[in-house]
Amino acid sequence: MSTDNPCLTCGACCAHFRVSFFWGECCSSGGQVPDDLVVQVSPYHVAMRGTESKPARCVGLLGDVGNGVRCTLYEHRSSTCREFEASWIDGVHNPNCDAARAAHGLPPLTPPLQPDMAPERVA
Repeated sequence: MSTDNPCLTCGACCAHFRVSFFWGECCSSGGQVPDDLVVQVSPYHVAMRGTESKPARCVGLLGDVGNGVRCTLYEHRSSTCREFEASWIDGVHNPNCDAARAAHGLPPLTPPLQPDMAPERVA
C-alpha cells in the first residue's frame, strides 16, 4: 500500500460492518484466514471476530479509527476485505465507505481533483 492510501488513516469499515464470508476461506478448509479469528454466523458463513455484533471492530484492526490504522492480517484477509475499496479508488464512488466513515464522525472521501480541462486556444 502506498502512504497516500486513505485506508491507512481511516479503518472505519473494519469498525462498522460485519465482515462475513464463506467458511471455505479459513485455513482449516484450505483458505488463508486463521480459524481462531472467526466465529460461525450461519451454516456456511463465518465472520471476523469482533464484527459479529455491534459495536463492531475487527480483531485484526490495529490503531485508532480516523487517525492511523493497519490490518494485522492483511496478507491473510478474507475476500470481503479484499473486495472492499475506499471511495474514489480508480474513480469509483463507494457509498458503503461513506456510511462507515459517517458512523465514526468522519467526512466522506472526495474525488481527486482533475487537471484543468480548459479547451486549447486556437491561434
